[in-house]
Amino acid sequence: MEATTVWSFKDRGNWATHNGKYRGNWSPYIPRNLILRYSMENDVVLDPFLGSGTTLIETKLLKRKGIGIDINPEPIAISKENLRFNRNNEYEPLIYNHDSRNLDFLEDKSIDLICAHPPYANIIKYSENIEGDLSLYDIDDFLIEIHKVAKELFRVLKNNKYCAILIGDTRRNKHMIPLGFYVMQEFLNVGFVLKESIIKEQHNCQATGFWYKKSIDHNFLLIAHEYLFVFRKP
Repeated sequence: MEATTVWSFKDRGNWATHNGKYRGNWSPYIPRNLILRYSMENDVVLDPFLGSGTTLIETKLLKRKGIGIDINPEPIAISKENLRFNRNNEYEPLIYNHDSRNLDFLEDKSIDLICAHPPYANIIKYSENIEGDLSLYDIDDFLIEIHKVAKELFRVLKNNKYCAILIGDTRRNKHMIPLGFYVMQEFLNVGFVLKESIIKEQHNCQATGFWYKKSIDHNFLLIAHEYLFVFRKP
C-alpha cells in the first residue's frame, strides 16, 4: 500500500495473468492500491476503459464485483482471455462492449469505486474508425467527450465514494499541453471534489530512443510522470 502522493513502480507487475503486452495499459499496482484503499470485499468496482483487463484481474483477485466497459471489441477479447484463471471464480467480472459516455444500463448510485485509465486524447489511437472512440479525438474535442464520461461516472457512483483517473500530459509545438489538469477540471465541473492528486512516475520514457534524441535536438525534457486524481462524490 502506497503512503505518499508519489507512486513509483519500477517492477511492472506480472502476477496472475498481468503483462505489459497491451500498449498503454497501466501497472496493476495502481488498481490494486486503489481497490484496497477505497473499497471493501463484495463492493462493485467499475472500469469504464477496460483495455486489456488489468483492473478486472485485480477485482477478481481481491474479491470485488468488477464491471468493465470498452467501446472497442478487440481489447474486450484480450480481457476475457486474461481473466481465464482459476481463482475466486464466484467474482467473475461483467464485461460490456459499450460507450462510457452513456451508461444507461447502470443504475444511479450503484457503483462503489471507479478506476479509470482513459486514452490521452489521440496520443495512441486504439482503433481506426470506431465511432465514439476517444482515442480518435484531438484535445479540444476529447475534453468535450471526457466531460460526458465524467457526468455519467458521477451519476452511477454512490455518494461519498471514489473515482480515480490516471491521465498524462502531452507536448505540441515544443510546448507542454497540460491535458491532465484539463481533464481534472472536467471532473470537478460535474460535481466531483478532489481528494488526492498523485504523481505516478514513469520508468520507460527513453524506451524508443526516438523521443530521447528529439529531446536532445530540440532542448526539452522527456515527460516522466502521469497524474492519478482521486475524486470523491459528495
